Amino acid sequence: MQVTRRRVKDTPSTSGRRTRRRTLVTAAATAVVVAAGAGVGWAKSDTFGTNRVGQVYDQGALVSSNQYLAPYGERLVINNGKIMSSTVSPDGTHLAASVTDGGAALAIVDVRNWKVQQLVGSGASSTPKISSNNVGQEGPTYSPGGKQLWLGQPDGYTRFDVNPDGSVTNPVVVKIAKTGSQRALVAGLVFSADGATAYAAVNGQNRVVAIDTASGTVKQSWAVGNAPRGLVQAGGKLYVSNEGGRPAQPGENTVNSYGTQVPADPNTAATTSGTVSVIDLANPSAVPASIDVGLHPTAVYAKNGAVFVTNTAGNSVSVIDTRNDKVVQTIATRPWSEASIGYEPNAVTLTDDGHLLVTLGRANAVAVYRYSGPQEPASYVGLLPTDYFPSEISSSGNQILVSNTRGIDARRVDGAHGTHDTTSSVVRFALPSDKEIRKQTGKVFAQNNWTNNAARLATGNKAKAVPVPNRIGDPSTIKHVFLIVKENRTYDQLFGDLPQGNGDPSLAQFGQNVTPNQHALAQQFGLYDNTYDIGTNSAEGHNWLMQADNPEYTESSAGEYIRSYDTEDDALGHQASGTLWSGAQASGKSVRDFGEFHQFLTKPADATWQNLYCDAKTMQTTGNPSAYKLNSSSPIPSLNSVSVPGFPMFDTSVPDIYRAQIWQQDFEKNGPANLNMLWLSSDHTGGPANGAAQVADNDLAVGQIVDRITHSQYWKDSAIFVVEDDSQAGLDHVDGHRAPIQIISPYAQRGVVDSHYYSQINMIRTIEQILGIKPMNQKDTAATPMTSAFTSTPDLTPFNVQPNRTSLTNGLATAPSCGLDVPATQNPAAARAATGTVPADRADLVQKWSDWKQQQHLTGTGAAPDRANPSQMNHLTWYEAHDWTTPYPGEQALLAPADVPGATLPSAELDG
Repeated sequence: MQVTRRRVKDTPSTSGRRTRRRTLVTAAATAVVVAAGAGVGWAKSDTFGTNRVGQVYDQGALVSSNQYLAPYGERLVINNGKIMSSTVSPDGTHLAASVTDGGAALAIVDVRNWKVQQLVGSGASSTPKISSNNVGQEGPTYSPGGKQLWLGQPDGYTRFDVNPDGSVTNPVVVKIAKTGSQRALVAGLVFSADGATAYAAVNGQNRVVAIDTASGTVKQSWAVGNAPRGLVQAGGKLYVSNEGGRPAQPGENTVNSYGTQVPADPNTAATTSGTVSVIDLANPSAVPASIDVGLHPTAVYAKNGAVFVTNTAGNSVSVIDTRNDKVVQTIATRPWSEASIGYEPNAVTLTDDGHLLVTLGRANAVAVYRYSGPQEPASYVGLLPTDYFPSEISSSGNQILVSNTRGIDARRVDGAHGTHDTTSSVVRFALPSDKEIRKQTGKVFAQNNWTNNAARLATGNKAKAVPVPNRIGDPSTIKHVFLIVKENRTYDQLFGDLPQGNGDPSLAQFGQNVTPNQHALAQQFGLYDNTYDIGTNSAEGHNWLMQADNPEYTESSAGEYIRSYDTEDDALGHQASGTLWSGAQASGKSVRDFGEFHQFLTKPADATWQNLYCDAKTMQTTGNPSAYKLNSSSPIPSLNSVSVPGFPMFDTSVPDIYRAQIWQQDFEKNGPANLNMLWLSSDHTGGPANGAAQVADNDLAVGQIVDRITHSQYWKDSAIFVVEDDSQAGLDHVDGHRAPIQIISPYAQRGVVDSHYYSQINMIRTIEQILGIKPMNQKDTAATPMTSAFTSTPDLTPFNVQPNRTSLTNGLATAPSCGLDVPATQNPAAARAATGTVPADRADLVQKWSDWKQQQHLTGTGAAPDRANPSQMNHLTWYEAHDWTTPYPGEQALLAPADVPGATLPSAELDG
């Protein structure tokens, strides 16, 4: 593998980067001319080289998830958030899309003129204006004749009139009441032929209802399976897919999903059934029938006497013959022979000439099959490339429209980038010949890196031990892996001040004087300046690290995040193939978890930040156990059994140096496991201390943990990976997903700058390779292990923790009983860190921000990451990092919370 490295002492350079790139275009409509790939053997094992996200290369636009994008057909980029779902108007002239994370809830696309015609949301400038930007998983849906459009929202629908030009007006709320604490969270919707009745899948209440469209009242209700999602009408019957499968039986193993106990595997906590409920409209009092299909069924589509069901977690399509309501064939949607899971089929359509088209969300492709009828086996033709995460598809003759949830990834503009600069896209094309489809298949393989990186297993021959074995199961010189997961920082925020890397000093909010340990670790063990987190928020980020994927359920829930946000306590968010820790257990390796993927935390009322800070100091000097009884836990049995309950999960009122002491006491008593997972979350910021203090606390905790490991007997065969769960809470001049990582080991390369493209998936694949863990899905199966980050010659020089140079108690309203922290002297050659001083003329502004912070649920009972509006949170952290003296990049003045651009956006975490 050819990798560009530069010694730390070198001057900044872009040498080694491929020059055949151009800035990614974000015009409203961009025609994409796609050249055919050269087949499966096109790519090398190092497909991405030193290419950077945000650039377009011969292979396509590189995004943060180990993929190139170069869709077949013509692309329309929507710069107003992610498409959750979409529907084409009955006359085919317009596409209505529900969108999120961009300040709107609804986008109307004029298909004829290929432009966004209208955006509707809750902002003051929206015409019409609606009360909420939260949107459901399915829809919006046109009534017969296209005179109305119904948009699914948490408590029912917003019904619009459709103007002759395709725009919408006159919003009216159609409310569905709660059932107990469960909100409606509506999903699929279909109308009777006369439009008098709307049938709705009420996802949050496990039922389907009939709504009188004139009055908006619920006329009838049917109990169906768990989490009904898609809905279609065929032959006088309603077919509804149930994401969570059938209701649980007494004594059956279950896991929670929005207050319902769902049949689930005790090890993976994933659902174990998928069903389609059938409602006979001719006999509406009858109990709905149930048809077993594959796991996690989502889309349902009816045509020519068949109902097609996408089994998203089962990676297949079930074909139901509507004459007898039997599954007559199951079509595999697993195009790469090396992996059977992780393609995530999520939408389907059938062309008039007999082509069955299935979107594969996680493969950025449409799978094409020849289909002759329910009883005739479908035959696979090939793949067509799309944009990022296709989620809906429609056909009119041979004309195809595909909606892509993530479009071209985060929007690229001049200057600084953030992960919430989200896009989506619509791609249209005429279905090409079967010959051309087969030709495009090789391109999809190359774009996904489905080439030479399959997870080849050991053959049983005794290989020589190396740090990263060539085959999974071969011996490694590394026996203990530590995965330290932090929260929300970009590369430039931490390392933008390091001149040897590709950084922007103006964006270095937490440079050397705030993060002296991570800077010292970068100097000693290497700097990685082209590595990317994939998710936009914590719900996605922890999934990518623990599952090497963000399952479709979490992708499709991003418009509400009410059923669940962090999906630890939701069976629908877990993949059937398991997790990093369950894979380690299956390979015979021991696991120890410290807070990662936990859902629950209890602590005494007097366990304040100040008291836990003092307790950490006492534990460090005396070795005594904590004076406070905290309990952190997971609802997943396989994880809870290997977790240390005294190590608290996310809560910004818990210092990370306290977490470090809890870990160290367990380390001294029990030693390390083969896989050790730690969640250090203070660098999220938003707690009692100010932003710079909390990042400094996080940095010191990292340094303390690394110091202890490297001075122990286990150092000789250990590797420590330090990673952010996501990079959403800051700016970066390359891309909002670029994040700091560190690889620390006797076998790690020393003193180099590695500009090779990596993502979180490469890191997880490397851990799997070291510990002999079978990859979880096609994403980590295809990923290249980070072998270039390691050397076969060990260097046992330990790391010595650096004292913090920023006071850990900056910004506290009340001083700890053990006194304020007195930091070490700052390095005068580095950028000055915040002191916590508030200029007198900013006192009123600071008070407004303090009042805002108290409402964000970042501390105490029920604390969860990302409750705060992302734009406001980023502004607060910036202001605190600059002692309230410097406007946010691109702005001329410091702003109050209500004046921040994007302040009307919902937070990532909307539960509660």
